[in-house]
Amino acid sequence: MTMDDESPVLSMAMPVAIAPVLEKVENSHPGFCYRFVNGLLNRANVNIDTNETFLRLEGTTNNTDFHIRTDDGDVKELGMRAASLKKILSRIPDEINERAVFLETIKEIASAIKKLLDSVNKISPYMPTPESKRQLDYRKKEFVRYSKRFSTTLKDYFREGPKLRGDVFLSANFLIRQTNLILQTVKDAFE
Repeated sequence: MTMDDESPVLSMAMPVAIAPVLEKVENSHPGFCYRFVNGLLNRANVNIDTNETFLRLEGTTNNTDFHIRTDDGDVKELGMRAASLKKILSRIPDEINERAVFLETIKEIASAIKKLLDSVNKISPYMPTPESKRQLDYRKKEFVRYSKRFSTTLKDYFREGPKLRGDVFLSANFLIRQTNLILQTVKDAFE
């Protein structure tokens, strides 16, 4: 048996080989993977709302990239609250068309954002170095900024209607990204 393009071994090995490369590129150039996937889909003439798709996927993945291995209860709580927020945000595509359900989801999102910020505030004084504390404070400010942007996008959506669905999905994805950056900052500081 030779390893050609049809080889099952090659098809299983490719994701394992490519994933670390894509991760490095994404860390150096945030947004690269998103643009890469969009480029592939456009080239293949596949019409998919990638913002909606990525948002839906966030609720189905059990991503351990941001899992922080520690016995610290406050850090574990941050991880649980971040996962909860991301899970709630991932429900938006399914619930956006039902106004009453969507309004309840928005209330859950607001509560989850507040709880996440409370967790960040608990951890901040215990960051191991002054630099890691500054970095977490910066990430928190950015998270608040994107939370406000998400709120503004929701107001615009309710004012303008369904034509802004894509903006809501994009804004929710930005909020997930900011949540992940907070987790990555804490993980880098404690591991």
